[in-house]
Amino acid sequence: MAERRMFAKTIIDSDLFLDMPQSAQLLYFHLSMRADDDGFINNPKSIMRNVKCNDDDLKLLVAKQFIIPFENGVVVIKHWRIHNYIKSDRYKPTSYQSEKDQLSLENNTYVLSGYKAEPKRIQDGTTLEPSWNHNGTEMDTQSKVRDKKDKSIGKDTYCTEPNKSAPVPAAVIELILNDKTLYPIHQSDIDMWQELYPGVNVLQQLRAMSGWLDANPQKRKTRKGVKRFINNWLSREQDKGGNRQYGTNTTEPNTNDYAMSYKAWE
Repeated sequence: MAERRMFAKTIIDSDLFLDMPQSAQLLYFHLSMRADDDGFINNPKSIMRNVKCNDDDLKLLVAKQFIIPFENGVVVIKHWRIHNYIKSDRYKPTSYQSEKDQLSLENNTYVLSGYKAEPKRIQDGTTLEPSWNHNGTEMDTQSKVRDKKDKSIGKDTYCTEPNKSAPVPAAVIELILNDKTLYPIHQSDIDMWQELYPGVNVLQQLRAMSGWLDANPQKRKTRKGVKRFINNWLSREQDKGGNRQYGTNTTEPNTNDYAMSYKAWE
């Protein structure tokens, strides 16, 4: 197994990655450093404890689709083929062939079979995924055309054929930004935050954020910084005990309390 690992800047410099807490970013690097030559890790929780991260960091990496979990506890780095290309004389196949058989390659990233992955684009509009042969050289155009129907992981070349984008779901709520545009929040975002902050009524807090931003135009956020604002708000509510208890009624937020709570860091 190769001892060196690489990281693609298109992944680790993306807003999606940098918006995560530093502890989650740290865990991602440590998982990637300890993965086998196909990107699989069989002890993610041991690594998590050794580097003093927590379950929320691991769950966030799953929710943000930076890692793919399996029922037996094994995880795989989703963008492994973008980060690393290993010469055939150093490549050692993973021991987790049954898990590998559950995956296919879409745009050079791992996806569970049966799931249609959309090509992700970062900042400048370019796709995340370059196409590489096992020997580390970039595929030529003829190879891409010839193999575009071959997405088997056992082959040496992979397809980067984009898929049609799925319809964008309607936003549950929108937050106004500093440029007066609206930032949409979908149910999948709410579900993720609810799992990360179980003591908080996330939807109610998002409504409170919307009112607070509307009343404080000078403190509205940029599109790049709004997720950090949301996570900070929810984290503070979680630390205060939140206003959500399973099986009980939700209490109304105290807007004066919000103004005082966030005055220090705004």
